[in-house]
Amino acid sequence: MRSLSQFLSDYGESHQNPLNQWVHIVCVPAILMSTLGLLWLIPIGAWLSLSDGIAYWVNGATILAVLSGLVYLRLALWVFVLMTGWFALSAWAIVAIQQAGWSLFWISLAVWIAAWIVQVYGHKVEGKKPSFVEDLVFLLIGPIFVSIEFAAKLGLPVPHAQGASGSQSQPHSHQGH
Repeated sequence: MRSLSQFLSDYGESHQNPLNQWVHIVCVPAILMSTLGLLWLIPIGAWLSLSDGIAYWVNGATILAVLSGLVYLRLALWVFVLMTGWFALSAWAIVAIQQAGWSLFWISLAVWIAAWIVQVYGHKVEGKKPSFVEDLVFLLIGPIFVSIEFAAKLGLPVPHAQGASGSQSQPHSHQGH
């Protein structure tokens, strides 16, 4: 498997345009949360006849989170922690939507479709295909990339952020293996 630095560098090649970067900063989290919302509706725990309290939490989203977590942990511990935070925030939003009595399916589907349409526009502006067209693993890299880039835009010193010129900065020495 490629290193985190290589994944981020490769992902960054098709995300140089500032408008496309902002599109991704907004849309990647929306796609992540709405995808998890749709997968949350796959009742794996119920299919396995688990008790109601446990069954609610064993679903397509939590299974994907565990499997993705293994990839993130292999990349770096801090990536695993970052993405655990993204999952926790997504799970909180999902539970809040359900507790409010709103349709998790329709909200997630509408957000998912709208965010992908805007992402496609961002790549049209960029003039390059999305990275995941070449390798589906980039669907897992997108949230890491936008987290880093957003932190850099806020002025925080973060490893792996693209420089103002669009070039990749030197890799940070604390990578996971």
